[in-house]
Amino acid sequence: MRRTVLAAVFALSVSVLFASTSCAQDTSSDNTTLRVLTYNIKRGYGNDRVTDLARTAKVIEASRPDLVALQEVDENCRRSGGVDQASWFGEKLSMHHAFVPFMDYDGGRYGMAVLSRFPITAVDALPLPEGREPRVALVATMKLPGEQTLKMINVHFDYISDDQVRFEQAKKVRDAIVSGSDPAILLGDFNDQPHSRTLGLFEEAFVEAKKPEGNRLTYASDDPKREIDFLFAYPAAGESTGKASSESFAWQIDHVEVIDEPVASDHRPVLSVLRLQAKQ
Repeated sequence: MRRTVLAAVFALSVSVLFASTSCAQDTSSDNTTLRVLTYNIKRGYGNDRVTDLARTAKVIEASRPDLVALQEVDENCRRSGGVDQASWFGEKLSMHHAFVPFMDYDGGRYGMAVLSRFPITAVDALPLPEGREPRVALVATMKLPGEQTLKMINVHFDYISDDQVRFEQAKKVRDAIVSGSDPAILLGDFNDQPHSRTLGLFEEAFVEAKKPEGNRLTYASDDPKREIDFLFAYPAAGESTGKASSESFAWQIDHVEVIDEPVASDHRPVLSVLRLQAKQ
């Protein structure tokens, strides 16, 4: 995408809606099960060259997610009909939503969004080293049943073949997560593959939601050849959160599925079922 006039990236504004929803899972403070989806939706523009948000919403809804990370989201851009897409998905799916932009684009803004069945209590845009386009990480804080605080970090790293900027972006995100006191979910479009040094940053202290070996490729959706969309949870078993805390946390991965959807976007969505366990 060609960059247009940039709003100051380091003073990005954030939009959030607190919708009234009910939680999809029975949870407690010491054992919380979450259905989490990451999906690069390409602003709802499918491989059939049609922009169809209703089709994208059906893909999301079919997964019955509690938390969703969306990449390549438009807010009021002419190319996608001037729709505030994060707000539209929030209302359509009866979920809380938040959006942060990378930049101004085509009469609106272009960035990322999250959807949640749990109340979103804070949203931050973490500025990342700039590559071909400006990038931030969307950091959403939410309150789970039992008053447990969870961080969800949505990323869309640089896409050029030289991985230097992408590696620096991932390092900044990792450092921000491990210095915090809350359990966290990191997910999104990493634009890099297994065994890269970018992915290697999350091999320690994080647990990866590993996809089935026979169904791990996420791009391109109509002819998958690469695995570039991932989910990691922090901390891994035996790790302690970075700041002093009276609790330690561990994640268990119960299920991971790459959804075979070849038309709605150029990426395939990835669904993970995670269990967060907290011990006093």
